[in-house]
Amino acid sequence: MRGIQWHGAGDLRYAELHEPLGDAPGEAVVEVDFCGVCGTDFAEVRNGPHMIRTMPHVLTGECAPLVLGHEFAGTIVATGPDVTVPVGTRVAVDPCWRCGRCFWCLRGDYHLCRLGVAVGLASNGALAPLVRVPAAGLVPLPDGVDTRVGALVEPLAVALHALARSAYEPGDSLGIIGFGPIGAAVLLIARALGFGRIWVVEPARERRALAATFAADEIVDPDPDLYRRVMDETSVGLDRVIDCSGHPDAVPSSINMVRRGGRLVVAGICNQPVTLDLRRVVLFEREVVGSLGYRHDFPRVLSLLGSGRLDPAPLITRVVPFDGAADEILRQSNEASGTDLKTLVEVRGA
Repeated sequence: MRGIQWHGAGDLRYAELHEPLGDAPGEAVVEVDFCGVCGTDFAEVRNGPHMIRTMPHVLTGECAPLVLGHEFAGTIVATGPDVTVPVGTRVAVDPCWRCGRCFWCLRGDYHLCRLGVAVGLASNGALAPLVRVPAAGLVPLPDGVDTRVGALVEPLAVALHALARSAYEPGDSLGIIGFGPIGAAVLLIARALGFGRIWVVEPARERRALAATFAADEIVDPDPDLYRRVMDETSVGLDRVIDCSGHPDAVPSSINMVRRGGRLVVAGICNQPVTLDLRRVVLFEREVVGSLGYRHDFPRVLSLLGSGRLDPAPLITRVVPFDGAADEILRQSNEASGTDLKTLVEVRGA
């Protein structure tokens, strides 16, 4: 079979691969229908490696060059002897490899596993017809949820986990910093969960216009007067703020939008040190927490999808065929994002 393999920054190749067997304990093989391309993938293509392993990982035995892709859905075609989800089941896949034995795994916090890695970053991913996956990550798709939507469950789970980390209550006001794919997913899920007024803070004009199509209540540029505008319109500040940008200025400026006793969730990954005036935290008893990936959030996303409360279709910018996907990923990794949100690759039939 062929897969789209990462060899280094700017170097994607269609490569011939051995088909995975999927007969090992705790593992399965999924025949991929659709695979989403993540900002993490674009970063690896643009100037990686960042998260891609260049030495074999202890859990997977794999390293670069490897096939990208960790947002996907398809059908189980093979399983190990201890796997209870049957062959033929349509699934979304939580791509977290975890040891199952460490302090965090035993607590259920597998996303914090000391050896934790992801399909598509430390093992061959889903930009290939067949992908080996951890059986613990198999999540059956409800009837009526197709595999195109199933490929969106992973970024939606990131968004849901960030919202859960905010310790929200129904009707809370919300600020979303950065309107990329995760910011957009946060807005969609926040609506489904019953949040109140939602603000989007985004410096790019094109993305502010995009946020308007998602029916954000307030869409603003992160200018120096933002704090005063928030206070003028809310009188107390926002109950919850989620930084999806990863920009080094986001947390120091966003903290002032949070009301006294409110919470700021940092979901964007910043590769630079950040200076934060802790008086803005302590004197107003604000909370600042991190949010990493997801933790048992796939079933909750699928419940929202299955009930009809969540429609993720606005996230899909384009669907590209497998044969043209490598060129499209290279193009997007080297261009300004504009209004692009989620590109899906149709792997089925490749």
